[in-house]
Amino acid sequence: MNNAEYLSREGLDKIKNELQELTTVGRKNIASRLEYAKSLGDLSENSEYKEALESQRFLEEKIARYQDVVNRAVVVEKPTGTSVQVGSTVKVKKEGDKDMKTYIIVNKEEANIASSKLSYDSPLGKELIGKKKGDKIKIETPSGDVSYSVEDLS
Repeated sequence: MNNAEYLSREGLDKIKNELQELTTVGRKNIASRLEYAKSLGDLSENSEYKEALESQRFLEEKIARYQDVVNRAVVVEKPTGTSVQVGSTVKVKKEGDKDMKTYIIVNKEEANIASSKLSYDSPLGKELIGKKKGDKIKIETPSGDVSYSVEDLS
């Protein structure tokens, strides 16, 4: 894959909303914390000031990361091909298991395994990209290789 960030429309909108919240409310809150901490006096031994600066650094890094994602975003619509791609819903069966698991292949920013949203950047996601129904894949794990078969996709 290239340098693009492949996102659903919903995922891009969520990141844009979060970015807006961080740049307005988040920055305003940090500014208030810094102002208060400065009012306490000696900055060299002021833990509130140091904590506010650390929070500011964290916030600005998150804003920069989200801005980068938005700038490189490519919105993917529901795929119509016969191979797994970003946006595909894929059913896989782990070798030795009876039940299939269903995943939606998404960007790492949208990934949420509890919601069956699997990043295309994850080990399983990387192996699934480009595969077709009936294909077999093998994933290396610390406890050994795990095999999966692609049972269905849409």
